[in-house]
Amino acid sequence: MAIPSAKLLFSAVAVFMLVSASFATSEMPFMVVHKKATLNRLKSGAERVLVSFDIYNQGSAAAYDVTLTDNSWDKKTFEVVNGNTSRTWERLDAGGILSHSFELEARVKGRFHGAPALVTFRIPTKAALQQAYSTPLLPLDILADVPPTDLLALAKRMLAKYGSLVSVISMVVLFVHLVATPSSKSNAAKGSSKKKR
Repeated sequence: MAIPSAKLLFSAVAVFMLVSASFATSEMPFMVVHKKATLNRLKSGAERVLVSFDIYNQGSAAAYDVTLTDNSWDKKTFEVVNGNTSRTWERLDAGGILSHSFELEARVKGRFHGAPALVTFRIPTKAALQQAYSTPLLPLDILADVPPTDLLALAKRMLAKYGSLVSVISMVVLFVHLVATPSSKSNAAKGSSKKKR
C-alpha cells in the first residue's frame, strides 16, 4: 500500500514542478502588495490611522493600468483626512515598486479588522483585468485605553505578570547554591576538631 501512494506522491510532485517551471518562464507580472497601518494618538484625544501600501512587481514583465482600491474603511467609523483610498498608475515595470499612503481619523472606539486591498492591472497578452490582493491587517484597537508608560507602572505590571516565576526560580537557585557549596562554619568546626585530637 505504501509503494502506490509513494508513486502517486512522486508523480504529483513531478507534475507540480513542471507546471511551476512553465509559469516561471512565462513573461508575466507577479504582484506582491504589502498593506500596513500605524496608529497615532493626538494630544486632542483623537486617533489617526496611517495606511501605507508598497506594490512590488516580482514578475518578468511590466504591468499596465495598475489600480489600488482599499474599500475596507467604513465611512461611519473613519474619515479620510489626507490622501485617497484608491490610486491609479500607468505602468509598473518588472522589479519595480510603487508606494501609496493615506490618513484616516477614527470616529468610533473599538477593534477593527481590515480586509485586504484590491490591485487590478492589465497585461498585453490578456484582455481581462488581472487581480492581486494585499496582505491583511492585524486587528487594530482604535481609541483603546493606552496603558501608562511611566517606569513605576511598567515595573508593577512586570511584577504582577512574572513575579511568581521569578520567586520560584530564585528559590531553586538559592537551594542549589546552598547544597553545592559547603558553608565556612562547618569547615572551621572540622578544622578545630582535628586539632584537638
